[in-house]
Amino acid sequence: MNTTPAKTTTPDETAAAEDAAAKDTETKDAPGTSSKADDSATASDDLATRPEDDADGDGIADEDLEPDPFERARHGVGAGAAAVVSAALGVVALTGAWSGRVAAERETLIGQIKTSGGGSAAQQISEIYGDAWHTTALVNGVFAVLALLVGVVVLVRPALGAPAERPQPAWVRAVALAGVALGVLGVLISAGMYFDLFASLPSAGAPAGG
Repeated sequence: MNTTPAKTTTPDETAAAEDAAAKDTETKDAPGTSSKADDSATASDDLATRPEDDADGDGIADEDLEPDPFERARHGVGAGAAAVVSAALGVVALTGAWSGRVAAERETLIGQIKTSGGGSAAQQISEIYGDAWHTTALVNGVFAVLALLVGVVVLVRPALGAPAERPQPAWVRAVALAGVALGVLGVLISAGMYFDLFASLPSAGAPAGG
């Protein structure tokens, strides 16, 4: 009976087989290890960029945001109101105010009381007409000076203190300039009225047969 002799392996062959099996194991494990390493690197990058995104407001810069329309509307409201007040005071200085008429009527009444007991014609003219005329000019002059001062303050306000974030609106400067111009004109007219530069007080003629 024939028997086939068992194949024997040498130590060198056994070592080669073990090396081949180890290489196959490393090859199979290599893709998984590389994928895990890539995932860890990606997660680290995400964690590193999250604080910056939160700090910038999800990546949106402040200058990219649209300005608040209500903030724009509130800008220059005080200066605009003061400019309108200046122009209104200038108009009142030129046209006259009810306070000026009341003061003039009061002076007229006082003059009538003073001259009721007798007095010359020149005295009556001065007490009844002249004082009322000068009082009206004085009141109008006060309104003109106020218009001038308010307009000047509005114009020079941007140059005082800390610089403003936005320039003063053009319409505010235009109205303030109008108030200043009306104030100057009112001051000149009131001064002319008070010092009788435009028209002198009427004078009484000499009595006939004198």
